[in-house]
Amino acid sequence: MRLRFDNDRVLAVVAHPDDAELLCAGTLARARRDGAEIAVCVMCRGDKGQPSRQIANLATRRRREAAAASRLLNARLFWCGFADGTLTDDDRTRKKLIDVYRTFRPSLVLAHAPEDYHTDHRAASALAEAASWLAASRGQKTRWPPVDEPPALWWMDTVQMQSFEPGFYIDVSDFADLKEAMIRCHTSQLQRGEDADFAPLVDLLQVQMVARGSQCGVKAAEAFRCHRAFKRLAAW
Repeated sequence: MRLRFDNDRVLAVVAHPDDAELLCAGTLARARRDGAEIAVCVMCRGDKGQPSRQIANLATRRRREAAAASRLLNARLFWCGFADGTLTDDDRTRKKLIDVYRTFRPSLVLAHAPEDYHTDHRAASALAEAASWLAASRGQKTRWPPVDEPPALWWMDTVQMQSFEPGFYIDVSDFADLKEAMIRCHTSQLQRGEDADFAPLVDLLQVQMVARGSQCGVKAAEAFRCHRAFKRLAAW
């Protein structure tokens, strides 16, 4: 039996521009093909990801790149605009993300695993988890009314698959070329490919989706775990 997303509204909550491309864009594209509504929420503006040859107005550049990638995916883009390295699970940030949930009203959220490598990834994970519960709380007052029920929550694979034990895989073989086209929209980050403190993004994406695919017998896959918390599990 293959999982389908026909009646879903799928929201990816990621720390930086290009994180969705690496970790869940194939699943979003598959959901869209099934008829789901899809969206990406980027928490940080990418302003610290400078290549060795500095780029002026990098945050503006990265927002344009994220928008171009989202257009390829035909996904709605939410941009929260926090500075890189400052993302924290606090009341102000929670409320901003809760309003994203209440605006888009997801049935499924894809979020960074709590053990991922980057401090912004781990903060985005905590925020996505908190908002998945609080968005349905009538006592949490924001601009928008509460969602009817908490969305299901899946943890995404970690970057380079470090310390992540998959619970299941999504076959994204049909969307491997789309994932690569999306990551190539992030030209400011492709410039960092030869920097010692970074990894070539296209290579990183290809290795990860092929490795996960080989583990489950398909050309390309993305790996996830369910968040096993009360009312954050759902059946398909």
